[in-house]
Amino acid sequence: MSIPSSPDVRPGRLSAPEYAQHFADASPRMTQAQAVLEAERCLYCFDAPCATACPTSIDVPSFIKRIADGNLRGSARAILEANPLGGMCARVCPTENLCEAVCVRNTQEGTPVAIGRLQRHAVDALMESAQPQLFTRAAATGKTVAVVGAGPAGLACAHTLARLGHDVVVFDAHAKAGGLNEYGLASYKTPDNFAQREVQWLLDIGGIEIRTGWKLESVAQLDALRQGHDALFLGMGLASTHQLGVPGEELKGVRDAVDFIATLRQTEDLSTLPIGRRVVVIGGGMTAVDAAVQSKLLGAQDVHMVYRRGPAALSASTAEQEWAQTNGVTIHHWLAPVEIMGTNGHASAVRFARQALMNGKLMPTGELETLAADMVFKAIGQQLGNPVLAQAGLMLEGGRVATDTVGQTSLPGIWAGGDCRAGGLDLTVEAVEHGKQSARAIHAQLTGA
Repeated sequence: MSIPSSPDVRPGRLSAPEYAQHFADASPRMTQAQAVLEAERCLYCFDAPCATACPTSIDVPSFIKRIADGNLRGSARAILEANPLGGMCARVCPTENLCEAVCVRNTQEGTPVAIGRLQRHAVDALMESAQPQLFTRAAATGKTVAVVGAGPAGLACAHTLARLGHDVVVFDAHAKAGGLNEYGLASYKTPDNFAQREVQWLLDIGGIEIRTGWKLESVAQLDALRQGHDALFLGMGLASTHQLGVPGEELKGVRDAVDFIATLRQTEDLSTLPIGRRVVVIGGGMTAVDAAVQSKLLGAQDVHMVYRRGPAALSASTAEQEWAQTNGVTIHHWLAPVEIMGTNGHASAVRFARQALMNGKLMPTGELETLAADMVFKAIGQQLGNPVLAQAGLMLEGGRVATDTVGQTSLPGIWAGGDCRAGGLDLTVEAVEHGKQSARAIHAQLTGA
């Protein structure tokens, strides 16, 4: 392998029509006729396994039957009663591993009912209707709840509490609400500013105030939230990323994949966004796939996604892996980074040590491989990274907030959910369920209901 003498990183690798085509909706919407035909494939099972497999317990047969009957508004209500972020979850939920995996049509015929696409069909129809708001608030309770984090968990918690009559103030560090839905997902999954349209729909119920540009940086801030509100929910996600811990990590051209994805999502003119001709993404999860595919879509010539274990250990779903490969990403297994090599202070290649399982342990074989790289993206996981929570006395487990089954933490009056909560799956749909569970627990404690 020849290492380039100078980096090839530049914007504008594609024409304007190519950018528009590459970042168009990755999963085009169904027509009404297509949706009805697909809905009629559903067997409307009693005690349906698809509903049991959904973390938010959406009554899947019920919402699909309503689509078949032409009642899209009723279908959307069945979805959003269980999952207030049902529109986004329809776009990004790994349905192939959850509801569609256990669909009876899947076990009988090998092709499940397209539950995710049908869910999107119903919710999108509602959002675009003349009266998109389905729900009204209960009578005011006079109670106020603070929510830290305007991501899926925080928004679901806030919406559920607002419906129950409480006033909610949501604090978030970013300029926009939405969390990972706004900053952490590939653009082709959420085109047409859907994340913000969904946030606005959630806020339209009333009783929810969003305060942006607010960071939790001291125990005094946490104490003030507890004293100024009747309850506190933490849905702050994972703020920092793991480091590789190898030489060369400080070189120019080496970036966190989550930062790259966030920058891309907030860039209106993609032709202004620089990308390397040769890109290496280190990691095996959904973030790695999103960074790798979007690098390719921005015009990178060679994109490699590299993981230190075998294919079975990849956390990215099979569908996501196939999507990456379809878009020209080369996936490598059993390679662990040992050094990022540089030329004149800029990344030029990554050296890897081949790995193998020996007596159940991952060990280097002694073989080295090198991949040329103008840009290197790190996608090896995130962590809480906020010392304030431990300093305040919250019990942590594996670096995340320890809770009971409804999100109650070790400190009275504080609940937690989403990625910052220990023991989760790090899925948007699970974060929504956490927010719902905690909201109901908070309501019960505040009202004695």
